[in-house]
Amino acid sequence: MRIAVSACLLGEVCRYDGRSKPCARVQELAADGHELVPVCPEVAGGLPTPRTPCEIVRAPSMKGKKAHTANEPSWTILDASGTDRTAAYARGAQAELARAKEAGCELAIFKAKSPSCGSGEVYDGTFSGTLVPGWGIAATAFHDAGIAVIDETADFNRLSRM
Repeated sequence: MRIAVSACLLGEVCRYDGRSKPCARVQELAADGHELVPVCPEVAGGLPTPRTPCEIVRAPSMKGKKAHTANEPSWTILDASGTDRTAAYARGAQAELARAKEAGCELAIFKAKSPSCGSGEVYDGTFSGTLVPGWGIAATAFHDAGIAVIDETADFNRLSRM
């Protein structure tokens, strides 16, 4: 199976803090025969590494775990200094979605809690470390396009047998 994976989980230095977040469990999926396609919506959207931390201030409503839209006007993503970074996040989400679709990805394993990649929980936009139910803009775009989205904390046992 081809799997889109947050590049930081594969050890690429692309996070807001100028670091990576390598995840051995994710990396081991390649040994099981899966093709891992690294993606980073923030970098694809033109944001530098490192960059000022960003959080979702406004997002479309969610019903259960299904996001309603990854359409840019329904989102507001600000950095900690108050600068609106929504356009970069939306641009990167669409660019990486197109790349994942072209590669034939059926699944995305994204970095938990990220304003791009979070799938179920994201920071609340106050920069206080508070988590709320929600999805990042790239995770929403992938989900809406029919690509299953999980994060690095998910149970991968089922994937090993696929």
